[in-house]
Amino acid sequence: MIFDKLRKFDVLFDSPELDCPPVFSSGDVVSGRVVLELSGRVGVESLKLHAEGFAKVHWTESRSAGSSTAYTQNYSDEVEYLNRREALLQADNGELTVLAAGRHEFPFSFQLPEETLVTSFEGKHGSIRYWVKVKLHRPWATVRKIKKEFTVIEPIDINTPALLAPQAGTKDKMARAWYRNFGQVNVTAKIDRKGYTPGEVIPVFAEFENSTSRSIVPKAYITQTQTFIARGTMKQKRSVVATLCGDIVGAQTRETWHGRAIKIPPVGPSILQCRIIKVEYMLKVCVDVPGTSKLCLELPLVIGTIPLHPFGSRTSSVSSQYSVNLEWLRMAIPEQPEPPPEYSAVVSQEEAEQRNGASVPQPSAADDLSGILERPLQAFVQEFRFRPPPVYCEIDPNPQPLNIRPRCMTC
Repeated sequence: MIFDKLRKFDVLFDSPELDCPPVFSSGDVVSGRVVLELSGRVGVESLKLHAEGFAKVHWTESRSAGSSTAYTQNYSDEVEYLNRREALLQADNGELTVLAAGRHEFPFSFQLPEETLVTSFEGKHGSIRYWVKVKLHRPWATVRKIKKEFTVIEPIDINTPALLAPQAGTKDKMARAWYRNFGQVNVTAKIDRKGYTPGEVIPVFAEFENSTSRSIVPKAYITQTQTFIARGTMKQKRSVVATLCGDIVGAQTRETWHGRAIKIPPVGPSILQCRIIKVEYMLKVCVDVPGTSKLCLELPLVIGTIPLHPFGSRTSSVSSQYSVNLEWLRMAIPEQPEPPPEYSAVVSQEEAEQRNGASVPQPSAADDLSGILERPLQAFVQEFRFRPPPVYCEIDPNPQPLNIRPRCMTC
């Protein structure tokens, strides 16, 4: 049978490295070949290639229309980023093309759109995927199809002024039980920049002032928030990807973090330019306040793909520009990490309900701010202590009588 003559049908992408799948970005050329292995002569009507790229979201919610009536509401949306068709083999006059037994390769090549694409992503309620689909049409035989996905990563360079700017904040909360106040807890935190890459260590500088009569335990978390938007409604999934636990702060005492280290695990980069899918990161510095809800100070993060340049960056001037003690830039290796807690342990039920009930932000042009790369970066900071220059004094080379004093320019 003609169906049995097709031994192999595959799509192979050209890659600069062997045994390593290629990664593309906007404007790159995607090339490869379609491989057919036949055990005998086969007539082919056409061999067509279709390259596509979509961001899609979908989820369902149960609704109640009364005491005994219930229905399911569907939410879905999609954004197209790539749609290109190409005929790899097709006779102009509609006749068959006869291929002999053996191996046949049909090369293909196309350029991705120059406008910014979106990084490939797989989430609970949506995905961003790019693929090549090839169809083989033969007479008196079913159409054979093959689909091969490829990865797109849009570069995010953290060596920009917006992502190199330090992030800081302060927050306080009163500890109460019924109508009695037990004192106040104040948290102040700062990180040296907003943009980081996976594998880097974030030195956290914080001060915890405990004016209550009970002990508190400060912690820091890196959280990821996936937001899916469809038909004016959004669905969010939050998770904790890294955690840091501090020492106990006793009653009426103060604790300071001089660059406590929290390491970024191999997570995917931030996605901020898609209309229906967003991936955002946050550093939360939290304290459990007795008698009230958790106190959390949030500092935004952007996870990029291009690491900090060791030379020629603004890092060397950050300390002088923002009066940061150079001790705060020491990156210590964290101790044995503990597994990240659930998101519910970081955010209280009250805060979660407020966020889930929040209105959906309408996407606009202003929103276009800009598991994949693990590339640790070591920061080498050398401290220089400048002393004031000695007093400049000019002495006349021609000695004067002893009753005349030398001339000093500083007098």
